[in-house]
Amino acid sequence: MAKTARDGLRLDQQFCFLIYSTMHALNRAYKPLLDRLGLTYPQYLVLLVLWERDDQAVGEIGERLLLDSSTLTPLLKRLEAAGILVRARNPQDERQVRIRLTAHGAAMRDVAEGFPQELLNATGCKVAELTDLRTRLLDVRDNMLAAAPG
Repeated sequence: MAKTARDGLRLDQQFCFLIYSTMHALNRAYKPLLDRLGLTYPQYLVLLVLWERDDQAVGEIGERLLLDSSTLTPLLKRLEAAGILVRARNPQDERQVRIRLTAHGAAMRDVAEGFPQELLNATGCKVAELTDLRTRLLDVRDNMLAAAPG
């Protein structure tokens, strides 16, 4: 069957839909894991950044997660209310808010240690396959960010 110009607008041909639907599947796979911690996926991402290096400015966390402060601040407030982290003004620069894990937030890492293996198992892929896919997706993401206006 000959392809037509209209075939490019088929849902199953859209790269964006593949990424979107894959993210939904990933969220479904993560949900029971994150329920163990009482976290949403975006909250988990914040913790991943802080488990790498505690005591960061809100702006640093936002840069890592590609989130602006108006999106990040409500997440941080909820995590603070749950006793997972503490937000405090930087005494050297009152405009800057620094984020530190509480003992409870740091201890949550022990529960999350097995998450990568559980997710790997859910993919049905080998580590090398996912490593290659990750590298290729990083290239796509970085190219798209570079091409995007503003």
